[in-house]
Amino acid sequence: MHISKLQMVNYRNFAAATVKFEKGVNTIIGENGSGKTNLFRAIRLLLDENLLRMAYRLDERDFHRGIAEWRGHWIIISLEFTDVSQDETIQSLFLHATGNIAAATVDRATYNLIFRPKAAVRQKLGELAVGDHAGLAALRAEVSLSDYETIFTGKSSADFCDPDVYRSLVGDFDTVTFPEELTPPEIGGVVPGMFSIAREVGFTFVQALRDVVAEFQNNRTNPLLTLLKGKSGEIDPAAFAPISDLVSNLNDAIEGLDDVGAIRADIRETITDAAGETYSPKSLSIRSDLSDEADRLFQSLKLFVGESEAGYEGAIHELSLGGANLIYLTLKLLEFKYQKVKQTFANFLVVEEPEAHIHTHIQKTLFDRLNYDDTQIIYSTHSTHISEVSNVENINILGRNGGVCEVFQPAAGLDPGQIGNIQRYLDAVRSNLLFAKSVLLVEGDAEEILVPILIRQVFGLSLDELGTSLINIRSTGFENVAVLFHDMRIRKNCAIITDLDQAFIDLTPDPLDSDAEIKAKSRALGSQTSGAARSARLNAFCHDNAWLSAHFAQHTFEVDFILAGNNAAVASILNDVYVDAGTIAQAKADLESGDIARYGTRVLTMAKQVGKGWFAIILGKAITPDVHLPNYLLSALFSAHRPISVETMASILEYRLKVQVASGLVLQSQVDVMRDTIARFRDREIDFAAVRAEMLAAFPGDRINSIIAML
Repeated sequence: MHISKLQMVNYRNFAAATVKFEKGVNTIIGENGSGKTNLFRAIRLLLDENLLRMAYRLDERDFHRGIAEWRGHWIIISLEFTDVSQDETIQSLFLHATGNIAAATVDRATYNLIFRPKAAVRQKLGELAVGDHAGLAALRAEVSLSDYETIFTGKSSADFCDPDVYRSLVGDFDTVTFPEELTPPEIGGVVPGMFSIAREVGFTFVQALRDVVAEFQNNRTNPLLTLLKGKSGEIDPAAFAPISDLVSNLNDAIEGLDDVGAIRADIRETITDAAGETYSPKSLSIRSDLSDEADRLFQSLKLFVGESEAGYEGAIHELSLGGANLIYLTLKLLEFKYQKVKQTFANFLVVEEPEAHIHTHIQKTLFDRLNYDDTQIIYSTHSTHISEVSNVENINILGRNGGVCEVFQPAAGLDPGQIGNIQRYLDAVRSNLLFAKSVLLVEGDAEEILVPILIRQVFGLSLDELGTSLINIRSTGFENVAVLFHDMRIRKNCAIITDLDQAFIDLTPDPLDSDAEIKAKSRALGSQTSGAARSARLNAFCHDNAWLSAHFAQHTFEVDFILAGNNAAVASILNDVYVDAGTIAQAKADLESGDIARYGTRVLTMAKQVGKGWFAIILGKAITPDVHLPNYLLSALFSAHRPISVETMASILEYRLKVQVASGLVLQSQVDVMRDTIARFRDREIDFAAVRAEMLAAFPGDRINSIIAML
């Protein structure tokens, strides 16, 4: 039996989310604050018997913050199981409790936690007249948490995440329309406490570790103590008797030491002198608290580990963070193994961010080896190394859209061939796109190296700060990865950046052409033809897909960089490319000629001379805040990173002010006035059009003006 689906409605940062799971190992990835911990807690509320019973009593903080008024709404957490065991005991459990009965046996079942108003409140809601907003407001004002109840149900047939279904079950607060049925059959039957699924399955939760030493020092969370307690009950009393006798004799021997007796007598005498006989303790002794009972004796045991130095074993607090985390994780896995042995039909292992402080190779090895038979494993992770080796069909991506968490399944609706292509592409570098808010796909090293530098120099913000991942496809096969961005899969913006490779030399055949010229024209014509076909293919691929866009350099990145007005920057690195003075002089003349045939040929020759990647690295040193960004790059960035927030735009403008100050060509009074204008914009006192106009008027020569004019 395994979890096939989790639905969460109105729970914390999930308004209405469906998470799909497969057999075996599943991976949950997402940015900070996207809801990974809340998702795990939702599962634990249904399956983790170790959660305190009070955890089932939810409160107003558990309601989704997007609900203006929580009173009257329901929180629903629903698990769907598939491949339910045919074991007679389990079939009996699901037939009487949670099964969707379609035949004599059940292979699919549901189990739900519902936090809802009690029957009296639901009845009053149902009695309201349609449209009676005043009556609804008055009723809700009287509702408190004491008017809510937590129930567990099974055999539900409702799609709780469907807004229409939710309104039919709970009510429509906008129109004040509520059902008269107090317990609609679609939510399933109430599961009696005797049928708790949590007691019938093996469930182990390994939380994300922040302070391992504290976990070991806490008797409630110490994983070693949990294991030892479990084993202490299995010890044969006859086998433990000699140890018990040794401990008793040891304690008696310590207590019988003369110095110990003398100190005891002195304490007794001193306290009697100070407080008098009436108020003194009736008895007082000094003895070891080492217990001769197996359970308590095991509590005194501590784990010592030799991490690196041969012959020395240190306590947990002496280990590195990675070493301590690895030991903690190992003990939790052993706890799971012990528990798994005792279970008969379903085992779940939930691991939160196992990569914390753990070396890259261990992360991948750990993920590869944690694949137990008859066990469903669910990870959450920030690690691109774990996401690299995860099966893309078993990945759920969590993303934030304002205050709402959305869930994406990247392989939804794809055929096996497409899934295979994605799996091959998503190495540790490219899998970074799964974590990003938006994505830029580029075809080569020059763009991978220079685009981040250009963005940083012009805007004062890195792509990371913008939440944008730049992924080098290293080919023009963008569709293999871009297919991920779709309404059915990842609903995030992705911009494709590539070249049209239009020829910048005259392709007309000339009888006087040399062999070299003939080959050059033939190569240019071939590239141009391929570029046109690529443009048609990608534009068709992106058509009617709101998440995808394609952006083309007219020629190639290097040529279009000069075409945008950056010939001086390229000329400044000639000494890093050539040695011969005559060649440098000729190259400089070519770059400054204004003739695209000359400067285009020259810049590509320079790139070929040292290699495109190395040329980009050299050129990166010459990029300044006054660089001209080619329009196709700007278009791609603004298509991916949209909408641009007020805070982001204000940060960009403040950076451009610093650029102006650094130039030494502006008056401080101008800067101060503009800084105040940006502050007003940040505080929403003026709009973007106003701050844009002020920037243009105050600093007409700043490069940012032509850029923000596009917005």
